Amino acid sequence: MTAVSAEFSGPASSAIPASPAIPASPDAHLASEETRATLRVQSQMLAATRAFLTRQGFQELLPPIIGPVTDPGTRGSKQVDVDYYGHKYKLMTSAILYKQATLTAFDKIFYIAPNVRLEPLETAVTHRHLAEFHQIDVEIRDARREDAMAVAEALVSHVVADAVQEMPGELELLGRDTDALREVVTQAFGRMSHQEATDDLIAAGHPQNPGAEIDWEGEEMISAKSTRPFFVVDYPKGSRGFYDRERTDAPGVLRNFDLIAPEGYGELASGSEREYDYATLVTRIRETGENPAKYGWYLDLARRGLPASSGFGIGLERFTRYVTGRPSVWQASAYPKLPGVVSA
Repeated sequence: MTAVSAEFSGPASSAIPASPAIPASPDAHLASEETRATLRVQSQMLAATRAFLTRQGFQELLPPIIGPVTDPGTRGSKQVDVDYYGHKYKLMTSAILYKQATLTAFDKIFYIAPNVRLEPLETAVTHRHLAEFHQIDVEIRDARREDAMAVAEALVSHVVADAVQEMPGELELLGRDTDALREVVTQAFGRMSHQEATDDLIAAGHPQNPGAEIDWEGEEMISAKSTRPFFVVDYPKGSRGFYDRERTDAPGVLRNFDLIAPEGYGELASGSEREYDYATLVTRIRETGENPAKYGWYLDLARRGLPASSGFGIGLERFTRYVTGRPSVWQASAYPKLPGVVSA
């Protein structure tokens, strides 16, 4: 673990305070001074995101909310079906397939995309999961994984710096350590492989499966030991969606990444270099146990020619939670939907 060894010299446990219970009603939540400060910071973060990406030549588009298929690569969560004039459509869990399709018309695009995922009940206690959330979705034509990582790092650094500069009163009210945030923009983000992260967790006594995504507890453990964001790269094939491109020099390893926030806040973003070859996509879909016919419109487009691309999605509420220092991600939503909790 050479690339980020210096980062993992901090405390072994998160300093995030315990999360309070979700309020009984929307007005009780919105009446909170802390909630209003959090949402003001979030609004500023969105403005900074749009300004940064627009200056970089990205086109903002409005994402679809329903479609015949959606991202199947969401671990453990269930999709929501809707009746669309007699056809079974899905609420978007992620607009990844549509991002790839959009690059047939634009070179660089982004969405502020709503997503609905019925997360398993055990995620209600991770402090990082919502059943309804938003993503800052970015996709870049003819880009490599490293290009997408560079944009993600520059975007996160810009938004954090902007929040510290423009929202000092709100961050002070919320008790956020702005010195910790300033460190984000003064140093390059770290990097480690999935294998290195897995080896470290197993050495620490955590039973991480080497062939799977890093589990929630393991993710929090590696996050809590870091003082600045870092990337985890090269997840094993089978642990992510069929659209993550496989390394040609290391079969069974994907050209993808997660961006992990420090201080115990966990994953901020996931991204990858995308698979675009028609035959490979069909094979990968079959390997997941799904019927390729389900993805008819997408595969028809791939047969005609999908562009090569890379991209990522940043969870807006998670990002807001990190910047504002809130104990739980639901505190970064005006109308939070927690897994298993029926609410307005």
